[in-house]
Amino acid sequence: MSVIRFVTDSASDISVEVEKEYGIVMMNFPVSFGDTTYISRVDFDNTRFYEMLEAAPAIPSTSQITIYQYGEVFEKAFADGVTDVINAIINAEGSGTYNSACLAAQLFYEAHPGADKTFHIHNIDGRSYASGYGYAVTEGARLAKNGSSVEEVLAFMNDWIEHCVIFFVPFTLKYAAKSGRIPSAAAFVGELMGLKPIMRLYDHVIATDDKVRGEKKIIPTVVKKVLAEIRPGSPYGVIYGSHPEDDDAMTQALTEALGYPPVDHTQIGAAVAANAGPRVVGVAFLDKK
Repeated sequence: MSVIRFVTDSASDISVEVEKEYGIVMMNFPVSFGDTTYISRVDFDNTRFYEMLEAAPAIPSTSQITIYQYGEVFEKAFADGVTDVINAIINAEGSGTYNSACLAAQLFYEAHPGADKTFHIHNIDGRSYASGYGYAVTEGARLAKNGSSVEEVLAFMNDWIEHCVIFFVPFTLKYAAKSGRIPSAAAFVGELMGLKPIMRLYDHVIATDDKVRGEKKIIPTVVKKVLAEIRPGSPYGVIYGSHPEDDDAMTQALTEALGYPPVDHTQIGAAVAANAGPRVVGVAFLDKK
């Protein structure tokens, strides 16, 4: 009988409640403000981080999860009699964390000859951020708890991660400009003109898909784009930041447009907010293939 343990990192932005409910092992990113380093989800919650971010003179930096940290997780799972570790990891093209996990798995099997016959490590490149892979972890854990096989769980998770599109909009460009996501000059001009970029995240790549002038056009434009790309009848989730009313407004607009509500509501944490700013709104959904 399979014994599955789920592992992810704090950029997945799954809720603390879900983490505890399913016993998900959370690898929390270190976040540094100047010379002071904090551990995300441990030393601050999302609300406190938004306050720290807005007060900081420069954006914080994050450090990847180390080979040693993953090695400890794999060793403990093996000792606990786990048969399958399913580890969904932040976008491999945005962080070295995925490589750390893969190297840790390689070293584990070198130290434990023959363990691969009974103990399987499934490291999955999340290709995205927040619910782009966090929802796959949440739903995968629910499926496993309800009796789905490892193969069924992995099939669902891989389908979500491989086909998930996120449209999101940062309400200010200053954080993106500082982090290099958007060139500083373009960000400055955009702020002066009241432009809001609609960003599209798919298969590792973040790109500006469109621009709107003024906040009132953000949600209608995102809804229109989702309607054009979403797999009919498939689940979707709303992403938001420091303003919960953005979640409410996007939820209402999409529920009316699609005829059914979102299955997931994800509040961004430190890894996303440090680059996009504390206030964002977005949608994660499956493309039409």
